Amino acid sequence: MKKYAEMTKEELRAELEQVRAQYEELKARGLSLNMARGKPGKEQLDMNGPMMDLLNSESDYFCDGIDVRNYGNLEGLPSCRALFAELLDVKPENVFVGGSASLQLMYDTIAKAYTHGRVMGPCPWAKLDRVKFLCPAPGYDRHFGISESFGMEMIPVPMTAEGPDMDVVESLALDPEVKGMWCVPKYSNPDGIIYSAETIRRIASLRHAAPDFLLMWDNAYCVHEFEGDYVPFPDILKECAKYGNEDMVFEFASTSKITFPGAGISVFACSERNMAYMKKLLNAQIISYDKVNQLRHVRYFRDKEHVLALMKRHAQILGPKFKCVLDALDKEIAPLGIASWQRPKGGYFVSVNTMPGIAKATWKLCKEAGLTMTGAGATYPYKNDPLDSNMRVAPSLPPIEQLEQAMEIYCASMKLAALEKLLAE
Repeated sequence: MKKYAEMTKEELRAELEQVRAQYEELKARGLSLNMARGKPGKEQLDMNGPMMDLLNSESDYFCDGIDVRNYGNLEGLPSCRALFAELLDVKPENVFVGGSASLQLMYDTIAKAYTHGRVMGPCPWAKLDRVKFLCPAPGYDRHFGISESFGMEMIPVPMTAEGPDMDVVESLALDPEVKGMWCVPKYSNPDGIIYSAETIRRIASLRHAAPDFLLMWDNAYCVHEFEGDYVPFPDILKECAKYGNEDMVFEFASTSKITFPGAGISVFACSERNMAYMKKLLNAQIISYDKVNQLRHVRYFRDKEHVLALMKRHAQILGPKFKCVLDALDKEIAPLGIASWQRPKGGYFVSVNTMPGIAKATWKLCKEAGLTMTGAGATYPYKNDPLDSNMRVAPSLPPIEQLEQAMEIYCASMKLAALEKLLAE
């Protein structure tokens, strides 16, 4: 088949008639499918069921000489801190264990910068006329939501195959109003890019004009390969310390895509100075997080080796789902030249870039045919995708048979949107 851009108007009209008939048939099925968020599927959740039976008697509730049912240990169980230290390749004293959502820890870190300031000053951000934040895009919509909720001025930074465009980052960081940057450094959301060693070096050694610059290092997919072996990743705390930037960074991770998103644990890792400062502020906010759940995870995970073995089981479930999405795109869309996409080996998303100007139309057509997807534009600050092109596909939740139906709708919707645009030009 010809690429759409090479077709005559007559050929485009004939193709439109055929694709519209296919779309209407799919729409008539009355399906209700969801590829909006990176939720683990039921099979993944069921796999972790045995961890709920690990604490059955009074003697089970003791760990590190601590009765986990009681108050205390604000920063988390020592065994849990040690476990995440092994996963992130940091020291246990650099780890703080929170509740089920790393997003809450991220929000709280930003909030404390606004209310109390950063450990290296000079004043609470709420007292400043303007706070700017660098936002690699396409990126994670919930990061942008946090920034927008505080009234930050978000500055998009283009993503490259090696991570954020560091020439742009280094130039923008010379502005003292630029107070930080969001990063998803391994299997970035949504592109699935692993930051290169050179990109990480340039980030760690960043010369920023703001003394309280905050690097928000969301390592959400640190062990989340679904194809191939585990990919080791540099410890950003150590890298930053090499250049005197040890207080610049907060690293975040969680078990949301490993055990249960609604009943997991999250952590941040930071310098000793940041840890002392955050504990002082948090001590007025909470006595301790759920140590019973921390103990459950410690006994279920045991160590990094067992976590990676568990992730191999996740990969057996997720791998075929990602293959289903990529196979459909390769078969239905690639020959037409109306989109390009990443081919990730880990993480939770496939990032699709349609021809300019049709992402929103594709999303609307999907919705009308019963397929819920992440909103077009959501991967950019203020939901403003300048090309109206990027779409985030989340294959993890639907079973394969539903995913196949979803991709039928998605591909037909994209074709229809592309044809309508080309014929209107």
